[in-house]
Amino acid sequence: MADPPSPRLRIAHLPPAQLDRADYRTLAEFRYLIRRFLEFSQRAAGRAGLTPRQHQALLAIKGFPRDDSPSVGDLAERLCIRHHSAVELVDRLAEAGLIVRMHDPQDRRRVLLGLTAAAEELLASLSAIHLQELRALRPALLDILNRVGGSSEGHK
Repeated sequence: MADPPSPRLRIAHLPPAQLDRADYRTLAEFRYLIRRFLEFSQRAAGRAGLTPRQHQALLAIKGFPRDDSPSVGDLAERLCIRHHSAVELVDRLAEAGLIVRMHDPQDRRRVLLGLTAAAEELLASLSAIHLQELRALRPALLDILNRVGGSSEGHK
C-alpha cells in the first residue's frame, strides 16, 4: 500500500484562498480551545492513573457508535492509530484489568472489546468532569462555529 501524498503536496494543488485577519483569528481561537480541552483531558487522565491514549481507548470502547462492541481494528480506526499500536494498547489495558476481550459469536476470528466494572467506574468519573469542562467551553466554541458558518459563504 503506497503512502498518501504529504499534506504539503495536497495543499499546493488547492486554489489560493481569500482569507482575512478575522479568519485566521477564528482558526487560531478554535485551535487554542481544542488544545485547552486536550490539555485538561491529559491532566485529568493522569490524575486517574491513565495515559491520555488509555483514556481515549476506554471512551472509544464505551462510546462506540454501533450497537455491538468494537473490535481491535475499530479501536485503531477510532483512535487514528495503526492496528499493531491498538493491539499493544489493548494488551496494556487488559493487563491493568480495564478491558476484556471476547470472541465475536458470528466470527470467532474477530476479537471484540468490552470494559470491566473498574473501567466503567473510572470512565464515568472522568467523563463527568470532561462534560463540565466542555460546558464551560461551549459559549466560546459556539461563537467560533457561528463565525465559521456565517463567514464561509463569503469565501467561496
